[in-house]
Amino acid sequence: MFSKETYVARRAKLKQTVGSGLLLFLGNNESGMNYADNTYHFRQDSSFLYFFGLPYADLNAVIDIDNNREILFGDELTIDAIVWMGTQPSLHEKGTKVGITDIRPSDEISAYLKNAKQKGQTIHYLPTYRAEHQVKLLQWLDIYPGTEKPSLPFILGVVNQRNYKSAEEIAEIEKACIVTADMHLTAVRTVRPGIRESDVAAAVAEVAFANNYELSFPIIATINGQTLHNHYHGNLIKSGDMLLLDSGAETEMGYAGDMSSTIPADSTFTTRQKEIYDIQVAAHEAAVAALRPGVLFEDVYDLSIRVILDGLKELGFVKGDTTEATKAGAGALFMPCGLGHMMGLDVHDMENLGEVYVGYDGRPKSTQFGRKSLRLGRKLEPGFTLTIEPGVYFIPELIDLWRGQNKFTEFINYEKVASYKDFGGIRNEEDYLITETGARLLGKKIPLHTNEVEALR
Repeated sequence: MFSKETYVARRAKLKQTVGSGLLLFLGNNESGMNYADNTYHFRQDSSFLYFFGLPYADLNAVIDIDNNREILFGDELTIDAIVWMGTQPSLHEKGTKVGITDIRPSDEISAYLKNAKQKGQTIHYLPTYRAEHQVKLLQWLDIYPGTEKPSLPFILGVVNQRNYKSAEEIAEIEKACIVTADMHLTAVRTVRPGIRESDVAAAVAEVAFANNYELSFPIIATINGQTLHNHYHGNLIKSGDMLLLDSGAETEMGYAGDMSSTIPADSTFTTRQKEIYDIQVAAHEAAVAALRPGVLFEDVYDLSIRVILDGLKELGFVKGDTTEATKAGAGALFMPCGLGHMMGLDVHDMENLGEVYVGYDGRPKSTQFGRKSLRLGRKLEPGFTLTIEPGVYFIPELIDLWRGQNKFTEFINYEKVASYKDFGGIRNEEDYLITETGARLLGKKIPLHTNEVEALR
């Protein structure tokens, strides 16, 4: 937890930005996996954490701008709860740590909100992403699921604070990135023929847990790297395979790291693997070199696609003008995803608040296949923390579909591409802070070039 002054200042800025009305913060409750007492790991809502800093279940909060009140709603633990869970600070102690002195029982929030509504106050709330949030809105404000109208001023107020990371936030993200790098270094030393993907995932998770951190998202550890978010870990790693690892650590305060590595099963890459891997690295390094304030991130995306297409053109996969191919969307055959995303308290920062606000500053996103998956497209500014993660993927289903449609035949040599349908996919990912003059790597370096990976094998 940061200092009380940090949370007081954050709330004061938000009140000034939104200006009037009542801001409703829906905290998270425990969530049962298969029955009530067998719960998933608890994780507080990130915006609640940002403005109130309290990582405890069953709390909600109100900032009543019109009446200059900041109220924390919750209940003290009963002796039955303490027997099973242990003791916690009292609600008053929790509130004092973050500058809240108005503490009220949970069952009073409904009356408070209904009274505000009757008086004609605007009640602002953020987009919901849990069923429990929808239930609360129904119980307290008679808002039925599917009819929610989240407050745009509230969304923009939150986004325009959380997008710009403070020095203390950057230090916390750096801690997450250091442990994340150690997770990947462990994987590079672990992967070998004859073990399962689950063995790698277990070794990677151990590094996070040994630091008393959580995972910032479920581990991707797969020999089928062409499936972008593959969470299955049951395959045996064989000679000639590559394992794609995408994983990150989350600090005790909820800040995330997010990195990817592609590791050969054998001690060295094959010639075919190295050729494609080197293209991915060239795109990665070109994107990193372009990072600086004022640059449109969508232009960095285009740059990475062009580098990939230029490299593949030299190997005979692509033909024609690669700039025109990029503009047309032909590069999405090999990279049908984005180049990176904001990160912070969420590994995809504030994704539930809307990519058009977080990553595009309100500008509409493209509908073009591949480009529409770009989560970040706005001009970069100091204080942004983001990932760089170009990839080169050979996805059999996509190759067959486009080939059957005779799509982009002026740019793609399908005979050559089809011969690589068993190749898989390659992604390497690092985390960066945009500074006043450029960009800085967060955490410590993980192997990127083939010789660096092989040196640890």
